[in-house]
Amino acid sequence: MKAGQVGAALAVGMGVGRFVYTPILPLMQAQAGMSARNGAHLATANYIGYLIGALAAIVAPTLARSQPVLRLSLLILIATLALMPAGGWVALRLLAGIASALIFVIAVSALLASPAKRLIGWAFGGIGAGIALSGAAVLILRTTGTWQDAWWTAAALATLLAIPAWRLQIASPSRQPEKGTNQTSKWFGTLLASYTLEGVGYVIAGTFLVAAINQTSTGWLGGAAWVLVGLAAVPSTALWATLGRTWSRPTLLFTALVLQAIGLALPALTGGIAPALIAAILFGATFLGICSMALAIGEHLQIPKAVAILTTGYGVGQIIGPLAVTPLLHNGYHQALLIGAAIVTLAALAAGALRHHFPHHLGPLPSRVHLKELQA
Repeated sequence: MKAGQVGAALAVGMGVGRFVYTPILPLMQAQAGMSARNGAHLATANYIGYLIGALAAIVAPTLARSQPVLRLSLLILIATLALMPAGGWVALRLLAGIASALIFVIAVSALLASPAKRLIGWAFGGIGAGIALSGAAVLILRTTGTWQDAWWTAAALATLLAIPAWRLQIASPSRQPEKGTNQTSKWFGTLLASYTLEGVGYVIAGTFLVAAINQTSTGWLGGAAWVLVGLAAVPSTALWATLGRTWSRPTLLFTALVLQAIGLALPALTGGIAPALIAAILFGATFLGICSMALAIGEHLQIPKAVAILTTGYGVGQIIGPLAVTPLLHNGYHQALLIGAAIVTLAALAAGALRHHFPHHLGPLPSRVHLKELQA
């Protein structure tokens, strides 16, 4: 089933390949002597790689429809995970970012070009499954293993998930997107601004949430919260798609961004188990829904290469995020989370502007039935 194969590919490329660094970061700080500043720089290297991969898909669109490129990216990503204990961290995370972006663009483009696109919500749940599985593995290794073991375990998990992803067939799109008008380009620009700001804000939590929770709580809580992020993320995109049968995507995008901003601020404003777990649920339940809704809106606006362009904006935001908060990290991670919450609030405001002037019945999507097909 193509949706399941796409979900497996996203689990490898995003759930494990990108996000396993978040629960491993505290282990590397405790056991490998990594400073908070170096941890931010290592995250930035990964996000620069992600941007390079997304730009490559824009410059050479055939990359987004290539099964050999998908398979090569899977192999490269697994290798970078396995080699992390050997050193060369910056170069490895840079390569991992490139591979992650190509896997993401290829997998999503393949799904949107297929009849199974109605299952995009569940396919995106693969990212949450990858986060939950890798997070649980690292949580177990906190007491029984080392940071090196954590990276090797992540590589093994990615290898298992890559088996179904390896067989993903890449179909050509059934139709070429029509060129958007000046008006739709303006709406797309607003969407791109919102999604780029989301990239800045969300990645701060995506990188430092576990470390921030551990700063004021027992060591297990941060790891458990990250597993909860993954579990909340698994059904989240399908849930947002279901809500899309009643409310418009721009309205839901605005709502999800507001909820995410609240989740980012909670562990910075108050300690304890309940705020940490609520923050994890809010973050996990929104960040994938925001991603899938933004990509669906981009396709609805008939902008050529919308997935690659939006992914590039997201990638730019993710580079800016860690760099913007690095000067604050000597005081811990709570100020960084507050900055992230403020930036996501700005993203919500941009989505709110889009919400009031959105062409719900544009071009080939004249009815709610067609809108539902893209969202489901």
